Amino acid sequence: MIKQSLFLIFTFAFMMSCQSQKKVAVSETEDFTSKGQTNSYDQDAPKLVVGIVVDQMRYDYLTRFYAKYGDGGFKRMINEGFNCKNNHFNYVPTYTGPGHASVYTGTTPKYHGIIGNNWYDKEIQTMVYCAQDDNVLSVGTTDDAGKMSPNRMKTTTFSDENRLFTQMQGKTIGISLKDRGAILPAGHTANAAYWFHGRDEGVWISSTFYMNELPTWVSNFNTSKAAESYFKTWDTYYDISTYTESGPDENAFEGGFKGKEKATFPYDLAALKDENRGFDILKATPYGNSLTVDFAMEAIKGEALGQDAITDVLAVSFSATDYVGHNFGVSSKEIEDTYIRLDKDLERFFQFLDTQVGTGNYTVFLTADHGAVEVPAFLQSMKIPSGYLNNTETRTRFTDYLNAKFKSSDLIENISNDQIFLNRTYIDSIGLNINMVQESIVNELITYTHVEKVFSAHTMTTSNFTNGIESLLQNGYNQKRSGDIILVADPAYISYGKTGSTHGSGLNYDTHVPLLFFGKGITHGETYQKTVIPDIAPTISALLGISFPNAATGQPLGYVMD
Repeated sequence: MIKQSLFLIFTFAFMMSCQSQKKVAVSETEDFTSKGQTNSYDQDAPKLVVGIVVDQMRYDYLTRFYAKYGDGGFKRMINEGFNCKNNHFNYVPTYTGPGHASVYTGTTPKYHGIIGNNWYDKEIQTMVYCAQDDNVLSVGTTDDAGKMSPNRMKTTTFSDENRLFTQMQGKTIGISLKDRGAILPAGHTANAAYWFHGRDEGVWISSTFYMNELPTWVSNFNTSKAAESYFKTWDTYYDISTYTESGPDENAFEGGFKGKEKATFPYDLAALKDENRGFDILKATPYGNSLTVDFAMEAIKGEALGQDAITDVLAVSFSATDYVGHNFGVSSKEIEDTYIRLDKDLERFFQFLDTQVGTGNYTVFLTADHGAVEVPAFLQSMKIPSGYLNNTETRTRFTDYLNAKFKSSDLIENISNDQIFLNRTYIDSIGLNINMVQESIVNELITYTHVEKVFSAHTMTTSNFTNGIESLLQNGYNQKRSGDIILVADPAYISYGKTGSTHGSGLNYDTHVPLLFFGKGITHGETYQKTVIPDIAPTISALLGISFPNAATGQPLGYVMD
């Protein structure tokens, strides 16, 4: 009995000792994990996620210029990754600010609040910019161009969620020629966002929202004269006679640069820069994209992105494509050459990622923030219904209506972004019902030439549309920020100059954009099943095993993942 008791005592002591040793081992493992190791699930995650947004890239730029692309850029993504061929924006308006926010938040302006690049703020009764923040200071310049932050975006991005999931150990860096293209994707918790300040400086800058001074690697890049090296002649990459996928080089539908009589190749940028805002001319050439790649590669090295087992996020937006499209139009030789050169830059970038991060260690997605309409003047020459809105004539007629119907035009507080903001205080003071005023204006405007549809705020907030332009308008309608009346123009009718392309509608030329995935965790394939922009963030979140952005309405595309 005594022997049995002693045996039990020794057995219990040994078990306690083992448990104690096990606790120490677990504790040591947990401490080791916090210093960079991950559990078995995390080890399946890529070391780096690179999100690429190509500003103003229509889907057909993938197919129209396909024969001109090499094997290492767009074709590599298609041949090694997954191609969603029927990818669309599911809201209006299709602008840069809302587009970048929607890609990374996984939702629409209805929830993330970025309802335009600029919009009328009903509370402070003035126009505001989507990334504007007067409470921060510029870093890297004395110009106010750095007074920016994501403060107007109301929800999280997948890059925010990755930061939270990794206890702020995973880094996030946003890069774009445009401030909004860098800031909104990087989210609220980013380590940094950098954008290009041109004019007479030609430097990459940031704001005190992120830092008090530029890192050494950024300062070194700015003093390296990398931007200045692109003041050279822009000519076609291949012989211009082979550019059969675009229209004649000389035509009546392009803008061009000041100081050059015709919008035709070649362009001597060194000679043209002084009449075209100095370094800003680079933004409207493919060299703006090349400069962005140069800087992105330095960011990966300077911030050691993708160098440990904790996933980092790099958000890169190529803005030069948008500037070229606005200037020269969808069917120009300039837009074709810009995409041929972007393809070369993507190849260069992917080869760098292969070496720096390691083949199979990173994941990339590529999409666009909107498409673009063919130049309406060109469409008219092809006998396709299209044209330009006469806003001056419309405003005159509308003012006359207000004075006749309500004895005053003071009912209107602002007209912008195809929306009318009513002066609700004044309307209430004269005893009118706001819903009655809205409906009266709707009934008036729908009779105007080239006005396709008109909706009131009351309709947007009390109806549930599931398809058509009405659904897209509703997904873009933010009750706190949007106007009282929304107008929709006829297809291919725009408020713009007679040269170059623009965007903003809910029609296919603006909503249909590429969506490519490739790299770690991505299977090879393609689909014609409809996908929408808000699906991207939940898909990346699912790949990383992290929470979806807090207002995400999209769904993870499980079939694109291994």
